[in-house]
Amino acid sequence: MSAATQGTTPYYFVPGLSRHPFMSAFGLFFVILGAGQWVNGSAWAPYSVAFGLIWWLVVLYQWFRDAIVESEGGLYGRKIDISYRWSMTWFIFSEVMFFGAFFTALWWARAHSVPTLGNSEHALLWPDFQAVWPSVMAGMTASPAGIVEPFQTMGPFWLPTINTALLLTSGVTLTIAHHAIQDGNRSKTIAFMWLTVLLGFVFLCVQGYEYYHAYTDLNLRLDSGVYGSTFFMLTGFHGFHVFVGMIMLLVITLRLQKGHFTKERHFGFEGAAWYWHFVDVVWLGLYVVVYWM
Repeated sequence: MSAATQGTTPYYFVPGLSRHPFMSAFGLFFVILGAGQWVNGSAWAPYSVAFGLIWWLVVLYQWFRDAIVESEGGLYGRKIDISYRWSMTWFIFSEVMFFGAFFTALWWARAHSVPTLGNSEHALLWPDFQAVWPSVMAGMTASPAGIVEPFQTMGPFWLPTINTALLLTSGVTLTIAHHAIQDGNRSKTIAFMWLTVLLGFVFLCVQGYEYYHAYTDLNLRLDSGVYGSTFFMLTGFHGFHVFVGMIMLLVITLRLQKGHFTKERHFGFEGAAWYWHFVDVVWLGLYVVVYWM
């Protein structure tokens, strides 16, 4: 939300026709297409993912720019502010349900699917099957038929614990920045926002190294049975959300440097902060359920 308007705009601003939703979907199509083919070994898949991400980022830049111009032009009033708050609330709710589905899949595999495969009925099909979690070798829960290579599971020490500390610290720095903007201390807000963005970037770097360690040292891959698939789906999608949240915080920080937002009007800042705190909470759930349990 802009600093240029104080909620006095007497009408509800309705933007004109926009190409941005279609262009954004176009880029994401190539991301999903490439990701799906990447896991199947297609040589062209990484280029599709890279093209889609670059296209998507360019569209986001243009979309954000247009919204900022509208906001700084005084077109957004109190009614738009309320709409943004409701929109962000429902968006975060949809994200809660999104991650809830993956957490439920993990719970179902551990509490129902694996025990069921180990009951007396299935013992006739796989007499050597052991219904234990997590699976650590071929012939156990990873692959009763022995088609999954042996692997090691990912424990909480030390990379996941370091990332937990990084995200929790970023939540603290973001909260300090929030209080600073409420007090009208712009320089302090900008400093702690840059620190928050840096912590998010370091988190992604550590997670990237964690994936490298998983593939090279633990032989833990996306196709390592139900454990591998749920591990990478949960942590991978969370990492993508960290990436998106970092972009949001970066845009807000750059806008702060340009003089946008005041202590009375700064929902753009608050919306990004809501999202980042949600990402923090999801990671705490992941850290406990995926790495410890």
